[in-house]
Amino acid sequence: MLNKITNDIRSEIFKAISDLGYLDESILKNSKDIVLENPKDSSFGDYATNIAMRLAKVAHKAPLLIANEITQKINKEKIHVKNITVAAPGFINIELDLNYLIEIINVINEQKENYGSTNIHNDESVCLEYVSANPTGFLHVGHGRGAAYGDSLANIMKKVGYKVNREHYVNDAGNQITNMAKSVYERYRELYGLDFKIPEDGYHGKEIIQVAKDFRDIYQDQYLNNFDLQLFRKFGTEKLLNNLKKDLKTFNVEFDTWFSETSLYETKQVENVLNLLKDRDFTYIHEGATWLKTSMYNDEKDRVIIKSDGSYTYLLPDIAYHANKLSRGYNHLIDVLGADHHGYIDRLKAAVSMVGGDSNLIDVEILQMVRVMENGVELKMSKRSGKAITLIDLIDEVGTDALRYFYVDKSLSTHMDLDLSLMKQHSNDNPVYYVQYAHARICGIFEKLAKENREFKLTSTFNHIDLNKTKSICLKLLKYPSLIEEIATKHLVHKLPHYIYELASDLHQYYNDEKVITDNVDETNEKLTILNAVRIVLKQALNLIGVSAPNKMEQK
Repeated sequence: MLNKITNDIRSEIFKAISDLGYLDESILKNSKDIVLENPKDSSFGDYATNIAMRLAKVAHKAPLLIANEITQKINKEKIHVKNITVAAPGFINIELDLNYLIEIINVINEQKENYGSTNIHNDESVCLEYVSANPTGFLHVGHGRGAAYGDSLANIMKKVGYKVNREHYVNDAGNQITNMAKSVYERYRELYGLDFKIPEDGYHGKEIIQVAKDFRDIYQDQYLNNFDLQLFRKFGTEKLLNNLKKDLKTFNVEFDTWFSETSLYETKQVENVLNLLKDRDFTYIHEGATWLKTSMYNDEKDRVIIKSDGSYTYLLPDIAYHANKLSRGYNHLIDVLGADHHGYIDRLKAAVSMVGGDSNLIDVEILQMVRVMENGVELKMSKRSGKAITLIDLIDEVGTDALRYFYVDKSLSTHMDLDLSLMKQHSNDNPVYYVQYAHARICGIFEKLAKENREFKLTSTFNHIDLNKTKSICLKLLKYPSLIEEIATKHLVHKLPHYIYELASDLHQYYNDEKVITDNVDETNEKLTILNAVRIVLKQALNLIGVSAPNKMEQK
């Protein structure tokens, strides 16, 4: 409905400009080139355009005069517009007809959870990779941000038709896994009172001790003096990976694919990609190392893929992994990586091009650092374990709902402070409580009606209420489908919690201004019909970011 409204307005303005003889292809090729914005001050209307100012050089007139000429030629009834005004220095402000605007309520109540869903991207297959933590310990706070963002983005993209595969790349083939295996072995020896020494680059977490205990329970003392690297690697990886999966599931995050790095070596995909790069003359030898000519594709310098000692850098298996993604038929790749990977973007795009893909097929989203704050002080250690704060620590502290919401409330490219004190509050100062309370408040109104033994009936007409009081809500609801489309295509997940908060604010304002349940049955049903539409969108939007929409709020 929003697209129809805005398209109709643009078309009518374009026709007026054409009739006036002011068309110029350098400014306007078609009606889509007319920019419509929502004024921050609602007194200026629902939409505004600066097209008159853009046409000043073409028409050789003051923008204010052009704006007045355009408005005089617009058929307001045809495009469901109540009023059009002109403001200096040449803005055209447009106010929609409330009787037309209220129809969005009927659309939502009819479509229910399908409101905002489309199939316009159903021919686009996406591999969305996120988290991809090394299976060497618990997930940390940065992993949580990537998990919340990636899962929410997948939900939103699927809403508009994308075929999305949620993928976790298991780094189970590098030196870190060898160091993990050695650490488990040393803890295993410790359990029997033997001398032990954690490697210099080893792992000291309590999860390593637990893996050692699990190993002892199965193998007893069989390997005390017989370090089987492959066995300890395999055993430790499986145990620690299961921990990751368990914590992510608690966080409402599950993956379609857990892709093993080791499989790339076992199936010779790393070797094949290396040969392909050599055959295509993308490599050269310098000082005994093999270099990749990534500078040919906008990277600041070439990169080593095989060290002088013959070992591979992490870039080579990553190239093989992305070649594998392309071979699976995806036409869009999205990688969500940590802040330390910022310099990795160009070489990754270069590698995709080298193996036969289009560098434009891949988007790399970089998440910035996260600090955990409480009472204005940064927390670096868990109060429970005395070690680095983990994702599961945060979940235990504030719950999944609050954490999921706060993680995606900021743009991925900005640094983030997680305020534990605020997240724990059961007050309107806490945005999670505020938005969930909006949903619960609506449910409470319906519950009150039922307790009064009164029946609610959806209505499609609104003759007994002041439509001006519903305008802000209707405009917000009208915006939802186009917002979901924008978020899905531009990967701007933070815009959804912002929208949810604004819709919740409109709901609370309406509740405070209006008595919903009255003695007038028709009036009550009309108001509840509107609230039902708000409830549908609130619940759906919250669910897209992995947050529940409770019917009641816990009182503390």
